Formats: sequence, C-alpha cells, structure tokens
Amino acid sequence: MTGIPDPETYYDDHDEKEWERLESSLHGRLEWETTVEILQDHLPETGHVLDAGGGAGRYTIWLAERGYEVTLVEPSAGQRAIAREKVAERGLEESVTIMEGDIRDLPLDSGRFDATLCLGGPLSHVLEADGRARSVRELERVTAAGRPVFVSVMGLLNWLTLLLVTPRHLDLLPELAESGDYDADLLGDREPLFTETHFFRADELESLLADADLSVESIVGLEGLASVYSAGPLRKEAARRSDAEFDRIRRLVDHQRNDRTVADMSAHMLAVCHVER
Repeated sequence: MTGIPDPETYYDDHDEKEWERLESSLHGRLEWETTVEILQDHLPETGHVLDAGGGAGRYTIWLAERGYEVTLVEPSAGQRAIAREKVAERGLEESVTIMEGDIRDLPLDSGRFDATLCLGGPLSHVLEADGRARSVRELERVTAAGRPVFVSVMGLLNWLTLLLVTPRHLDLLPELAESGDYDADLLGDREPLFTETHFFRADELESLLADADLSVESIVGLEGLASVYSAGPLRKEAARRSDAEFDRIRRLVDHQRNDRTVADMSAHMLAVCHVER
C-alpha cells in the first residue's frame, strides 16, 4: 500500500504553501482572479457568507474586507491556524468566525447563509460517491432559498494530462480515466504526487449539483487552456512570463471560460448555482 496522505494530513503539512498557492504561480493567479471576478458578479451586496472547506482563508479575508460577515469551516487544524493568523493581522476578527468542520456534515443551521462558497476543491477530496452527494446536499441545506452557491472542483482531463508527462505513472492513466479516483487502490506502492482526490468531468459535477436541487447557472474554467502551466516541466516557463504576457493569457482565459469544452479541460472548474427552494 502507498503512503498517500489523507487530505487533512496533507493540508496540515502544507499550511503556508496553501496560503501562498493562489499568488505563487501563473495558474494559481488565474484561479484566484477568475474566481473573485465571478463572485463579484453573483454575490448579494451584503450578508452572511459560508466559506466551506475554506482552508487558509484567502476567500474569507477577501469577503470580510468587502463588508460581509463570514463563517469559515475547515477540517485541517493547520489551515485554521493560518486563517486565524491572517484574519488577526488584518483586524477582521469581528467579521469572521472560524470553525472546525467537514463539508459532509456541516455543524450549522439550515438556511443560515446568504451565499455559500466551496472553493479550491474540497469536494474533490471526498472519495466516496455518497459522501460527495451528502456534501452537496449540505451546501444546499445551509443556504437560504434562492441564494447562490459556488463550488469549484479539480478537473480530471487536466490531471490525466499532467500524468502524461510523469512517465512513472503512465500505466495508471486508463484506470484513473475511468474512475476519477487518485487514491491508494490506484497507486499501489508508488510514491504519491498529491493527496487522495476525486477528479471531475464537467457533466458529472453538473449532475451531482442538480441532484441536490441546486440550479446550475454555469460551469466555468478557471485556468482554461493555461492549465497546461500546472505541469511540472512548464512551471518554470510560466514563472518567466512577464506581466504583459500574463495579461494576454488572462484575456484568453476570460474569452473562453464559458466554453464547456475548455471548462472540462481546466485544472479547476467552478459551478455557479442557486438554491431552488
């Protein structure tokens, strides 16, 4: 059996790295900038927002700085510690509540939030299909009627592409393509590249959300074709891109982000939904 870490252990061990992730690389910046632009277009003007599986609190802080009351729920103690530190540094303690919790069983009242976020891939770290269904129902349950829910997951086609340039894992591709599960059963005794993850296709994500009575308005590719820069051999190339080159790449991502094919190829895809009840 492989020593693949469970998500909580992985993010405990990568607490600072996760805080830096959305500004330390080209594809991380694209994920961040595309996400916050979509949030600006769809969030209510004021209210109480849930950041479910919010990690080190990037989106929590962004929301609190714009006047929202925010509750961050996160299972990783290391991530919660970073979030508390970053919130305190900015003097946002009165606007932010940080809680331990799991998206499969949120310790929160029904209909409590004016918007709910589940960003960066927490849903991708739920390996069991019934657990993913339960998680989405929980996101719907805690959100007020008619209000928005934002869910981003990690894309299967992008991960398969990354493994194509990792020769020691080539033999894993057919099974991973069929199941979407990057786990101990898949890896055997190989050294893991990441934590336990279920990678999504866009149609799968849409069906999962619709089954929980969430009306899916759009599924957007956050990094689009620039997801190629998340491949190991191209990360150094991406780091050499100038600000002007980044702006051109960003315009390409913006132009194509609503293209379903491009969204399906993206490292992260974001679903914009509303609670139907």
